[in-house]
Amino acid sequence: MERWNDRVAVVTGASSGIGAAIAKDLAKAGMVTIGLARRVERVQNLRKDLPEDAAKRLHAVKCDVSIEAEVDAVFKSIEENFGGCDVLVNNAGIMRPANLLDVGNTSDIKAVLETNVTGLVLCSQRAYQSMVKRSVDGHIVHISSIAGHILPSFPKINIYPATKHAVRAITETMRQEMRDAGKKIKVTSVSPGAVLTEIFEGWDLPADMQMLQPEDISQAVLYTLSTPPRVQVHEIIIKPVGEIY
Repeated sequence: MERWNDRVAVVTGASSGIGAAIAKDLAKAGMVTIGLARRVERVQNLRKDLPEDAAKRLHAVKCDVSIEAEVDAVFKSIEENFGGCDVLVNNAGIMRPANLLDVGNTSDIKAVLETNVTGLVLCSQRAYQSMVKRSVDGHIVHISSIAGHILPSFPKINIYPATKHAVRAITETMRQEMRDAGKKIKVTSVSPGAVLTEIFEGWDLPADMQMLQPEDISQAVLYTLSTPPRVQVHEIIIKPVGEIY
């Protein structure tokens, strides 16, 4: 991770769970870390969990990644105040419980698509252009899901698996576009199994369900960022031991 010291990382959905763990670990690893979230005060509170030097490197910025104007404003501000984006971690994601074939949940379907797919692409576009503009061989990481590889026998997950299958296709499309453009910017997809985060609040989960911790996913992100320039970690799948999917 030494080559990323004092470079700028942007983490979306940094207010809790996986995003919060990644934001804290990147700041501890020496990166200037911009945590984007709608609940910006929760990102600010993460500083309490960090050593003083790392806390100074963590910055909280309010942003809803599904709103293009907010994404534009944030990346412009990052360029003006921090020089630009060297690493992007697309973590922001939501899941709205309902059956896909139920009538009347159109607003939920749109919200999930706009955050999990459109927001990921919007942030990637801005980060990529920032890297190209400054001739930086940066890295874009998408936090996807095992649901992008198989369809878990889990009730009421609606359009969520489809958005994560989309992330797999988007990751490969971006890799090919970067290659064709002659850029050495990397793109990686990290697909966790079940992780104990707020996304499962209100769900009636089996008592014996095996779960990962947010820190497990953060460690995978640190690993892929620490690989040498010649290494392209395209995809990582992480499952808790004993997971049924």
